[in-house]
Amino acid sequence: MECLTDAQRARVEKALYAKNYAAGEVVCHKGETSDVWIGIADGLIRLSIESKQGKQLSLATGIPPGSWFGEGSLLKKEPRRYNVIALRESTVVFMPESLFFELLDESFAFNRFLLVQINERLGQFIGNMEHDRLLSPEERVAQSLATMINHLLYPNVDFKLQITQEELGNLSGVSRQRVNQALHLLQQQGILAVKYGEISILDIAALRAFEQ
Repeated sequence: MECLTDAQRARVEKALYAKNYAAGEVVCHKGETSDVWIGIADGLIRLSIESKQGKQLSLATGIPPGSWFGEGSLLKKEPRRYNVIALRESTVVFMPESLFFELLDESFAFNRFLLVQINERLGQFIGNMEHDRLLSPEERVAQSLATMINHLLYPNVDFKLQITQEELGNLSGVSRQRVNQALHLLQQQGILAVKYGEISILDIAALRAFEQ
């Protein structure tokens, strides 16, 4: 976090701890106590909720390395309201609650960083609700990719995404076959280029505006 002073960054580096998770492993369960702020050092994470019938809904696009989340639950001091699941082998870092609130109390820059985070995340959640209810499967795939290009939430992401079609299907809530069809269509239109395990965004404006 570039907003911190050298002394604050040293405290953070000393207090952080990391854990490794296999693909499909739950990092945090819905209902657990929120006593850490969570960052991604490596891999890809999904936030989701599940109905009694087993239907899953992603609350955010895949969360890549360099990203942080979970500040809302910490600030409200409430149980976590979603499951955190590793989509691939991932290394997750945790900041203890005590240090999070120390930084909140003493750093204007850290407060501003959190404000931007929360605002961007709110916009993303509203967009996800629209995608789930109104968009076609192809449009949902396009918007899932587009929302990953957000340098305020995901500062380490560039226009070349390391993601598989299976992972993209999990995030957008569509079958792998429909993901393949959507990517083929978007590639035909010159919006992106697809390789095995990699998607290059060629026209982010067209991707965000894609409609059928």
